[in-house]
Amino acid sequence: MPIRLDTADSDFEHRFRDLLGGKRESSQDVNDTVAGIIADVRARGDAAVVELTNKFDRTNFSAADLRISEDEIDRAAARVTGEVRAALQTAHDRIRAHHEKQKPADHIYTDALGVTLGTRWTAIDSVGIYVPGGLAWYPSTVLMGAVPAKLAGAGRIALVVPTPGGQINATILLAAKISGVTEIYRIGGAQAIAALAYGTETIGRVDKIMGPGNAYVAAAKRQVFGQVGIDSIAGPSEVLVIADGSANPAWIAADLIAQAEHGGGAQSILATTEKGLADAVAAEVDRQLALLPKETIARQGWDEFGAIITVASLTEAAALANRIASEHVELALDDPQSLLPAIRHAGAIFLGHHTPEAIGDYVGGSNHVLPTARSARYASGLGVIDFMKRTSILGCDPSSLAALAEAAVTLAEVEALDGHGRSISIRLNR
Repeated sequence: MPIRLDTADSDFEHRFRDLLGGKRESSQDVNDTVAGIIADVRARGDAAVVELTNKFDRTNFSAADLRISEDEIDRAAARVTGEVRAALQTAHDRIRAHHEKQKPADHIYTDALGVTLGTRWTAIDSVGIYVPGGLAWYPSTVLMGAVPAKLAGAGRIALVVPTPGGQINATILLAAKISGVTEIYRIGGAQAIAALAYGTETIGRVDKIMGPGNAYVAAAKRQVFGQVGIDSIAGPSEVLVIADGSANPAWIAADLIAQAEHGGGAQSILATTEKGLADAVAAEVDRQLALLPKETIARQGWDEFGAIITVASLTEAAALANRIASEHVELALDDPQSLLPAIRHAGAIFLGHHTPEAIGDYVGGSNHVLPTARSARYASGLGVIDFMKRTSILGCDPSSLAALAEAAVTLAEVEALDGHGRSISIRLNR
């Protein structure tokens, strides 16, 4: 059963800290295994990727099969129903429209001394997108990664997706085609991350890798960071619902279950001012779980990691939300805007009774690649800016250099970097 907490209880703080500190990922140490896989891919390239893929995905590929051809993509896309195609296009168009507004502008100016200063934004040249596959397929993740990368101006977008048993979902390929992916490879796991980071005979290396995956994928991203950029280390998904007496318990229960059905340590938490609502939601979750095709996965997630917290006020709920720093925060309130300024740490916030988190997963327009495991305290969700980099611009003319030189040479002397100081003073005939 999920844990029940009440901020009025004497042991609340202790139990709440246990909730925050609870480990929701597999405790299996995968780092050594992943390090071996990365080393193997670096040493043997395609041969290692093929061997590992055939082993883990139960396939019989050769190096020539790694890249999915344009003809295969087109044939698969043609099999997608009109209804699904339209839904993908709707999602793409809304994601694109929202992310277009995120593009930063260059800013260059001249200050009072005549020094030119500024910032120029340029796109990352090549991007790798990891899309999980096997237990489920996630065409929405293709869109969430590829659309902002394309808008940023990335010239090459390489997608990797595992194909257990040689099977791949046609919607993945259609989503990739719609969103501007330039190449697709039928590989997954740590070997896919290694191939994107270091390159093989068939797969060119990229500059940045994004996308969620299992513990092996997360460990691989951690280990190749520095060789390439990464978006984040994705942990299990999570939602916090803050509700008062105006909330519908059936709706809240559905949202909690939606998160729990991700499995893999996904966590659902309700914080409410109303004990009666807490009881009603608990009962409603049990009722709705019995109706769910993935009941076992969702029930296990709810029983192991779910929580219902009764709070004295919405202000108290907001304070707890900032400590939880959840990936998703739903404000199930008649007036969500009144509480919004108090929520400082959240990957995404969903306003009001008619904004279930799942809308953000698919067609809301905002990105669903979000910080997990309390990293919303310092990190943000994926956006266009994650596929761009900032370059500083600085320019001096003779008079502005002269105006700045004395202070700069003094600081160079303080740091015992005489060459630095000389590179300035030599221009002033000193």
